[in-house]
This record gives sequence, structure tokens and C-alpha cells, in this order.
Amino acid sequence: MSHLFKIFIMPHPRSLNDVFDEQNLQALRELGEVIIHEGPELTEQEFSEVVMDAHVIMGVFDMPAERLARCKNLRAFINSEGNFLPNIDYDYCFRHGIRVLSASHVFAEPVAEISLAMAIDLGRGITRSDRLMRQGIESYGFAANSEARVLFNADVGLVGFGDLARSLLPLLKPFNVRIKVYDPWIPKMIVEQAGCTSVPLDEVLQTSTFIFILAGVTADNEGFLGEKQFALMQQGTIFLLLSRAAVVDFPAMLAAAASGRIRVATDVFPVEPVPADDPVRQLENTLLSPHQAGALEGVLKQMGRSITADIALISRGLPPMICKAAQPETASRFRSMPVSKS
Repeated sequence: MSHLFKIFIMPHPRSLNDVFDEQNLQALRELGEVIIHEGPELTEQEFSEVVMDAHVIMGVFDMPAERLARCKNLRAFINSEGNFLPNIDYDYCFRHGIRVLSASHVFAEPVAEISLAMAIDLGRGITRSDRLMRQGIESYGFAANSEARVLFNADVGLVGFGDLARSLLPLLKPFNVRIKVYDPWIPKMIVEQAGCTSVPLDEVLQTSTFIFILAGVTADNEGFLGEKQFALMQQGTIFLLLSRAAVVDFPAMLAAAASGRIRVATDVFPVEPVPADDPVRQLENTLLSPHQAGALEGVLKQMGRSITADIALISRGLPPMICKAAQPETASRFRSMPVSKS
């Protein structure tokens, strides 16, 4: 086998130009041989001919133990879309010193930004008032604000305290909010060091005017926010779903919105693209966003810069320092769906 450092890049569901600019591609080529495979499919013959000898692989295609065992040079497998997916045998990787990496951290700040925008919009009824004015049935002044919720000095709940939540914290700080956090994977000490209070889930739901759902979906929490949990929320609660649709019982969430008890903003849906006849499109008390929160050109280029920097470290026999590394205790428990570019 060749001793030349070899990098295989299959950027699907992105395109190569989505992620890497010429400067980063040149930096990768200076490290060794770079093989690029555009498109969604990879045949077994292509795997044998162009992937098997790679030191670093980027993609989301299937990597069971049988394939991994044939990759004698492999040092790292990098997810090309930003989630830890069940496409790879994590246990094999951990046993054989193969790092599984994700550049999902790049999405935290833009998603946090749109989370704040949605909270203010839904709380103050900005989009709703715009719709009513276009229909000629608006109210004015105090009457228009009869159901308004103000973010200043509000009680805020965060469900999930990973990169996304921690990027949201500095945006919330000017509003002088009180923040309660539920995340069973995060120690109380970390939450308190960030100036928040760690509490049980029920307390977050019962006491928060604004609730941000920022938790990734795992084997432990699929659908864990259901009818019972929505019933705990205050009248007029602003419920913001920004992570993954599968953490909530989606019909139960929409029923709570339809009843008028809560207002819902969501950037994610159980099926994407959302069917044209999906009733969610006609539902009142909702603010809908087509999974656009993190999908920005500059963000994807930042993904490329992060991946390039870590591959450079790996090529020198050093550990990656920018991308997130899968952990043995949690990697196989994630249940995110692959991203659809459409």
C-alpha cells in the first residue's frame, strides 16, 4: 500500500463547493493525495479502488465493521453533514483507534441567532400582525398586544445544554432573563458555571414563559416531550423547537398549539420537505421555518475550514482539536436523520 497520506472526500449531501473553498482544497492537496467523489452513491468497486487505502475519509456512506477492517490506514472518519449517524460501527472505531468526527459546532451560532429571532417574533406577534394587516383585520396599540410575551426579565427554559444552548446564552444575556436548564447528560456544575440553574424537566416546563428545545435526538429521548409534558406548560408559553423534530411527539405539539394554550416555532419537521398538504401549514399559533436555521454559505465554509485544520493535525500524527469527536458512551445512542439538501 502507498505511504502517501491519502484523503477521500465524498461531500454528499453537500456539494464540494458548499463546504470547501479553493484555499482549503489546496491546503488538503499539500498534505497528500485528495480523491473527491461527488454524488450520493458509492459502489463496492469504488470503495475497494479509491477509499480503502485512505488515511482520512469524509462522508456519510455505510461503514460497517467489515469495511472498516479493510481500511488498514484509516485514522479518522469525518461526517460530512454534521451529525453522528448510525452509518458506522462506532465500537470497531473505538477499539482500533479510529476517530469519528463531526463539524456540527459550526451550526451553533447561526441556529442560536434564529432561535432568538423566533422567540421575539412569536412573543410579540410580529409575523402574526403582519398577516392580519395584509388581511385588513389588524388591531392597534394595546389591543394588538393582548397576548404578547416580552423576553426582557422573562423565565426561560433550555432543554439541552450543548453547543447550541451555550451559543444562545450570550444572546439572551442583555434581556436579563432567568434561565433554567434540563439536560441529563450535563453536570449541574457546568450549568451553574454558565449562570443558569439545573432543574428537572417538569420544572422547566411548568415555570418557563419561553422554552427552547435544543437537545439532539437519542435512543433515550425520542418523543419524550408528549401530551403530558405540553399539559404542564403555562397558558401562552412560547415553545421553540430548533434541534430535531423527533425529540417531540409532533402531533401532540401541534394539538397544544391548535388549542391556543401554547405558541410554537419550529425549524424542523418529522418529514422534510414538508408535504404540500400537511396541515401544519395552516395551523394558527405557529411560526414555521423550513430547516434553514444553520444552512448558510459562510457556515458551511466554516465547516470546511474546521475539517481542513483537523485533517492537517491528523496528518502530522496529532489529535484533532476543532471538530467534535464521538464518545464511546454516547455515539451509538444518537438517532438524527440524515440531512436532506432539498
